Amino acid sequence: MAGGDPETLRLEMLERWERAAAGWGRRAANVREWGMPVSAWMVEQLALQPGQRVLDLAAGPGDTGFLAAELVRPGGTLISSDAAEAMLEIARGRAAEAGVDNVEFKRLELEWIDLSTASVDAVLCRFGVMLSVDPAAALREIRRVLRPGGRAAVAVWDRAEDNPWATIPSRALIELGHAEPPDPAGPGMFVLADHARLRERLEEAGFLDVWTESIDVPRAYASAEAFVAETLDCSHMFAVVYRELSADEQARVSARIAAELRPFAAGDGSLVLPGRALGAAADA
Repeated sequence: MAGGDPETLRLEMLERWERAAAGWGRRAANVREWGMPVSAWMVEQLALQPGQRVLDLAAGPGDTGFLAAELVRPGGTLISSDAAEAMLEIARGRAAEAGVDNVEFKRLELEWIDLSTASVDAVLCRFGVMLSVDPAAALREIRRVLRPGGRAAVAVWDRAEDNPWATIPSRALIELGHAEPPDPAGPGMFVLADHARLRERLEEAGFLDVWTESIDVPRAYASAEAFVAETLDCSHMFAVVYRELSADEQARVSARIAAELRPFAAGDGSLVLPGRALGAAADA
């Protein structure tokens, strides 16, 4: 497996997210805006009721779970969780700003959720499962912690060709000889980018009545420069490589990215890039 044994790979990925958290904090408002169509769809699928206990896994800045927290009042609780402590700190700050007080924060890993069996009514996981070293184990754990009759909503990214905002930066590094192509056998954004595959994985984990739906997630940027700046904040893997390059090499990478962005540019240089997620909802 890429990156060595599974445990080494998990530690490497956790370190990346700890380091990426500061950038995600700076871009938290942007992340909330472009992610809202997915978050709203997921929360709607859960049909939440007051008094329920909801778990948000790989929550990042926490916005998806905060939508759910409002719907389980009075008497309900949100558990906002992430494997990265630095991400939890960002979520705590955003909860305080938004006045979300029916929430507890826990460091939890997707593949070993440190909660009792059948202890929550609903689970959310936006863009986390496909980045697990073992997505099947993550889905089994989600199923385990759900009470009978509970419901889960997860989201993953659709195909690479449907998400140029994600592929253009890495392709520029690869084509200019600064990075290797990703290992298709390893964790990655697009490993579950197929309706049938996602449904099958959920059913194998013990879920029933699995429903999947495509969700468009367009992303707007003021300019190609703004696109690169946001990518540097939100993609630790891109940032590590880019920042080690000379100024001339950085300029070449930025120029290659700008050229690929041109088809998405308006006359004033602003950009709207298409994006697409796959949402899935299922019963325990």
